[in-house]
Amino acid sequence: MMTQTRRRFLATLSAASAAGFVRQPPSLAAQGTLETTAVRIAKLGAVCIAPQFVAEELLRAEGFTNIHYVDVGPSLQLSPIVGRDQADFTLDFAARIVRTIEEDGAITVLGGVHVGCYELFAQKGIHSIAELKGKSVGIKTSPPDLLALMAAQVGLDPVSDLRWVTSTDASVDPLELFANAKIDAFLGFPPEPQKLRAHDIGHVIVSTAVDRPWSQYFCCMLTANREYVRKHPVATKAVLRAILKAADLCASAPVRVAQSIVDRGFVAQNSYAVETLRELPYSKWREYDSEDAIRFYALRLHEIGMIKSSPQKIIAENTDWRFLNELKRELKA
Repeated sequence: MMTQTRRRFLATLSAASAAGFVRQPPSLAAQGTLETTAVRIAKLGAVCIAPQFVAEELLRAEGFTNIHYVDVGPSLQLSPIVGRDQADFTLDFAARIVRTIEEDGAITVLGGVHVGCYELFAQKGIHSIAELKGKSVGIKTSPPDLLALMAAQVGLDPVSDLRWVTSTDASVDPLELFANAKIDAFLGFPPEPQKLRAHDIGHVIVSTAVDRPWSQYFCCMLTANREYVRKHPVATKAVLRAILKAADLCASAPVRVAQSIVDRGFVAQNSYAVETLRELPYSKWREYDSEDAIRFYALRLHEIGMIKSSPQKIIAENTDWRFLNELKRELKA
């Protein structure tokens, strides 16, 4: 089964390349030899970060021979484990990346990959974030950065005006509570929104893929361990190249990509994977500004007191856009 899956996926890569969706890189000799052929990538069963799963064969094409996926488990700690040198790269939500930097995570942000995977669902009769004042809201991520920013944007105090229900207690499942109408709202990311829609549970009051201002900025961005970037710049660029090509594949061949990541055990449900890959704008990485995304979330988090560092400091010390800028020229659509 795994051999057949790999063959199908390689066929997808070949077809995508032939169609012009994925351009082949210059030879390794032309761009410099990889300083290391090993790379560790964080693993979480979230469909939205599919590019880092799809990238495995592309990484092999770049010359990597030791590719290891590090399972983060139920903690959802993607960028933090990169900051602790337990993995080398991961996609993560931009606001959480900023929080990781604030907490002294040794990470460097390399570029944005896709826009808008979060959706805020509410029970019948609730049609806006402002109407959530005094109501219960469930979320599986902690701290709840995005929902706090959404609440603050409409004048709510995220601490006193919302009743938070999180999954920090293993016995509490906010998604199940929302499905059983025991809480008023739920903020989820793929495949959670797809599950709710499939069972006609609640309705969406905010989608970060289409609703401003969230839809105007990157959602998931690629971060790397700071020392990996410093020691292995050629390898770093090669990883980013593979991730960006993988994002193009997610946009151009969602059905085949979905089947591949399900067959290889990265995510569980094919129908949810296909739906996610078709909905998310993976091709936007060429158009959106990565620095704007970090600045936006850092400024918003600073305004509500969730971080102390200025956006300027975070951008100056924890971002490196050189590789992205070069690849935008190399991988023109």
